[in-house]
Amino acid sequence: MKKIAILVSVCLAAAVFGQKVSDYKYISIPGKFKDFEKDSYGLDVALVNALKAKKYVVVQGDKEQWPTEIKGKSCNAIIANLNDDSNFLKNRVKLEFKDCNDKVIFTAKGGSSIKEYKEGFQDALKQALMSVPASLPVDHQPLAESQNIHEQKETSASTATENKVKKYVNGKLSLQKVQIDAKQFILVDAGGTAPYATFEATSKKDIFRVKLADGKMTTGYFENDDLVIDMPQSNGEYSKEVFSAR
Repeated sequence: MKKIAILVSVCLAAAVFGQKVSDYKYISIPGKFKDFEKDSYGLDVALVNALKAKKYVVVQGDKEQWPTEIKGKSCNAIIANLNDDSNFLKNRVKLEFKDCNDKVIFTAKGGSSIKEYKEGFQDALKQALMSVPASLPVDHQPLAESQNIHEQKETSASTATENKVKKYVNGKLSLQKVQIDAKQFILVDAGGTAPYATFEATSKKDIFRVKLADGKMTTGYFENDDLVIDMPQSNGEYSKEVFSAR
């Protein structure tokens, strides 16, 4: 249990201080990307449509025209930019997301063997977008407030793990569900040393944002007494991983 308590403390720090693209609802996109000023190849339109499909609200133009929810609160939006990352073999793009402090919080790259610029760049962007998670926005708290919450949670973490440990199995793995607090829990191996996934509650009951051990983001949910994770596949689709309570 001591190992689990240490692991929970690490996961809490990541959960409180780590910014993720999926935490945001609004994404700001410039009118033109610097690397594609001469010819956009339709990348601006393609990016806007793709982000909207992932449930983001895209804002452009003068900040005074932004929605009331973020007007004067630029830190409630992240900034997306698209760079030409091509070499002589491939058309490549680098999709970069920065917060209001100009800190890069997520980068996605894509490449295409299609030689025609428009088709090649469009294909490269499509590949990059596969790793961009859907929007599951959270409220952004001031840093000082977040630190206080972190300290409170860290103090009670050991007690929480002692009292709220359950086992989930799927025929291949036997994992422990460790409840951190009312809105967060983790799945770890039986020894309590390796995190399998971290779950954060959303505004919808029994639906969670899930961060897997390899850093990939997805969703999870309870289905009756089973815990289900939508596991991302290399082809961009998802498989259903079901864990039963024991």
